[in-house]
Amino acid sequence: MRKAFLQLHMAVFLAGFTGVLGRLITLNEALLVWYRLLIAVIVLWVIFLLKRNASRISMAGMARIAGVGVIVALHWVSFYASIKYANVSVALVTFSALGFFTAILEPLIHRKPFNKNELLLGLLVIAGIYLIFHFDPQYKTGIIIGLFSALLASLFTVCNGLLVKRYKPETVTLYQLNGGFLFLTILLPFYLHFAPAGHLVPTLADTGYLLVLALFCTVWAFNLSMNALKKISAFTVNLTYNLEPVYGIALAFLLFREDKYLSSTFYIGLFLIILSVFLQTWLVYKSRKKG
Repeated sequence: MRKAFLQLHMAVFLAGFTGVLGRLITLNEALLVWYRLLIAVIVLWVIFLLKRNASRISMAGMARIAGVGVIVALHWVSFYASIKYANVSVALVTFSALGFFTAILEPLIHRKPFNKNELLLGLLVIAGIYLIFHFDPQYKTGIIIGLFSALLASLFTVCNGLLVKRYKPETVTLYQLNGGFLFLTILLPFYLHFAPAGHLVPTLADTGYLLVLALFCTVWAFNLSMNALKKISAFTVNLTYNLEPVYGIALAFLLFREDKYLSSTFYIGLFLIILSVFLQTWLVYKSRKKG
């Protein structure tokens, strides 16, 4: 259990860099995710060919995993769109709503009773987001897109909780990101028609940021979170990911001085979100100790 929590928090720490990298990369959100997936898929296939650490599975299983990859791709596109319409800090805080969505989706998908504590903690996060939304209306569009992104993130994590019980984490990561890449490749021409990009090819700086994003914040972080899901519930994984805004916002304050544009209510909302994470972590350890 301790190893699983360490893997989870390392994955969350790496995820904290994704928002900042999304702001630094000059490509639009769809192209950014396409290049991210392209690099990640190439690396994963090289690892697979060298180590053969992914299992061969049926076409039905492959399609099932790839389908969840579509959700991943849409989540990433909407997440970076949220950054474009608001800023890194607001997008990351809104992402924290995934704890609330998971408290609803996980019982429905796993066909188990709703957990009162999880629902209450999820609502605490929603209260924090509401404070930001209510007092900072200029971020309205970014927050709405961010909430949609959080819903998708919750859905794919709950689905992954089922997949890792049947397949190796390396197998899930390989076919999932391939599925997301193929889907986005088909979608991209239509997306660019309605949302034209300033340029299609990444700059030299963009390429460096994309490599960090794909290798460390995608391939490595994905495998870490998949391994953690073997021991920890999807809700706890998603709620722990609420710490991602803490890391990302700290970097955004440092690099972009976003603290100049945020009101005091932003920090009150952020405090409620961090409080929910610590309360859930305490409840998990308490229940494990009793068990």
